[in-house]
Amino acid sequence: MSVTPQSKLEFLPFTKPTIDEDTINAVTEVLRSGWLTSGPKVKELEAQLSAYFGGRPVRTFNSGTCTMEIALRIAGIGAGDEVITTPNSWVATANVIIEVGATPVFVDIDPKTHNIDLNKVEAAITSKTKAIIPVHMCGLPCDMDQLYAIAKQYNLRVVEDAAQAIGSLWHGQRIGSFGDFVSFSFQVNKNIMTAEGGCLVLNNEAEAKLAEKYRLQGVSRSGLDGIDVDVLGGKYNMTDMSAAIGLGQIKRLNEFNAKRKALATHYFNSFGEQFELQTGAELPVADFTNSNWHMFHIVLPERINRAEFMQKMLDLGIGLGYHYRAIHLFTLYRERGFTDGMFPIAERIGKQIVTLPLFPAMSESDVERVVSAVKSCL
Repeated sequence: MSVTPQSKLEFLPFTKPTIDEDTINAVTEVLRSGWLTSGPKVKELEAQLSAYFGGRPVRTFNSGTCTMEIALRIAGIGAGDEVITTPNSWVATANVIIEVGATPVFVDIDPKTHNIDLNKVEAAITSKTKAIIPVHMCGLPCDMDQLYAIAKQYNLRVVEDAAQAIGSLWHGQRIGSFGDFVSFSFQVNKNIMTAEGGCLVLNNEAEAKLAEKYRLQGVSRSGLDGIDVDVLGGKYNMTDMSAAIGLGQIKRLNEFNAKRKALATHYFNSFGEQFELQTGAELPVADFTNSNWHMFHIVLPERINRAEFMQKMLDLGIGLGYHYRAIHLFTLYRERGFTDGMFPIAERIGKQIVTLPLFPAMSESDVERVVSAVKSCL
């Protein structure tokens, strides 16, 4: 979530996409071509994404959310099944579990990484557990070795919510180039974007064909006039306009992520080694090997009211977000039996976390301005 500035000062947003003229021209060409919905640009983007993920099958969609729902459907997850996930994510991560008729089971998070605490997962597994949806928070991967060891031991499918993790690594391998289902978001604030959209990395062509059915009403075609529907699908296809944006973005992904890494490094240098000790605030894990630095979080000390802090920052012309409020505290989930105190780490962090500006067009002086404001407001 983000907030709208009230200040009349020069405003620094917490995120902003970088769109070059070549991309704008490519979208214009699509508009002039007359082929606006799924077409050659979508196929080209899928081919480039497949190459990026080591040749695995990839299909694009109109959101990252639907890719997780479709992965669950391909895995056969439905009524009577349980899916383990984290309470620290955008609510879509859990909503898709309910959407397919299954039951979300939350496990608390690690206080440093803010990812699901894999050491607590096994205690939540029952005979009804069929899958796990971990989240690579801010692009920092979960422990993939431990995750897939648990999945193998208990015969669970894995749907990685890698919405924020394109370009992230695990032991030198790209997230998405291995594992089970891997879902990425291309929403406008992600490391690369298609305005709205996402993709799903699958295990084989049979799954890819089924994903194609689910994304377009369950339809399969043959010949010039052959058509059939044998599964209940939806309307989830990506447009060629969105794909044209994605093609312009993916060629700059390494550049974008390198800039994010440099800015994150400057954040740590600007805060200084004594910041946490002096203020009681918590900085993120300083991982410059695996993370793609999608976002830069700090957790405010308990003495600080987050809304008041955010307003002070806005008065200084600096935009913030907060990612995320604990999912189980939303009314929809309270009505399903979740209550305060069940996942205390996620609740504390969800109450006190703020997201600082971080996007490729920022300068080091922007970082210094943010850090100075944070220290002042604390």
